[in-house]
Amino acid sequence: MAKLPAPPRPLRPRPKGPSESNGEHPEDRGKLKGAGISAVDWIDERTAMSGGARWLMFRKIPRGTNWFYTLGSATMFAFLSQTVTGVFLAMYYDPNPTRAYESVRHLTNDVFLGEFVRGMHKWGSSVMVVLIFLHMGRTFFFGAYKYPREMNWIIGVVLLILTLLMSFSGYLLPFDQRSYWATVVGVAIQGTSPLIGPYLADFLRAGPEFGATTLARFYSIHMLILPGVIAGLIGAHLYLVARQGTTAPPWLKADKDPELRRDET
Repeated sequence: MAKLPAPPRPLRPRPKGPSESNGEHPEDRGKLKGAGISAVDWIDERTAMSGGARWLMFRKIPRGTNWFYTLGSATMFAFLSQTVTGVFLAMYYDPNPTRAYESVRHLTNDVFLGEFVRGMHKWGSSVMVVLIFLHMGRTFFFGAYKYPREMNWIIGVVLLILTLLMSFSGYLLPFDQRSYWATVVGVAIQGTSPLIGPYLADFLRAGPEFGATTLARFYSIHMLILPGVIAGLIGAHLYLVARQGTTAPPWLKADKDPELRRDET
């Protein structure tokens, strides 16, 4: 009777190195890293973006910089959050006087995570207003509005006004009793301004009285005009910050160079 061959001995697995503990081979990692660098080089060769990125990101920070200097970045993050949540809300919102409230109710009660997204947008508007006031206050008390940063201060004031207009124009969009009558009162108050008050009130109402086109006017201002202008001004604001740098806290005195001192003897 023929003798069956012995089964082959199992191969002992090769011990994994520290770089292979997650199932990744060093050669594969090198290939992925090289592919990433090649892709970045390919884009940079055609756009020359690396120089601008280095100029924007790598800059000197004054001594004494603290958490107060993050208020501007926090305000910009709040604006980005409002933009993203606003886009999702616009997918379900119907700017029609007879269907606006029902679309908001459907978004809040029936759409998956609709109440969460609407809550982020609703409370995020208040957070953005608070942050931009704190940022402007920090800029004023730190003296960061002085030469050569006057233009950046003017842009910041305009951004503050536009942020308040964003909150005011978005308040009407749910189109319930509270938002409707609050907007009526707000437009009436603006109409009492000298010279341009009556014209501004007629522009916001899209006519002499509140009508079907008023909601569409507020929706277009809130969704199209103001976000575009704010985004452009934020870009100009960041450019000036990167160009001029940030100011040191007022309680830190500049170091005096002994070679520049005048000999008073």
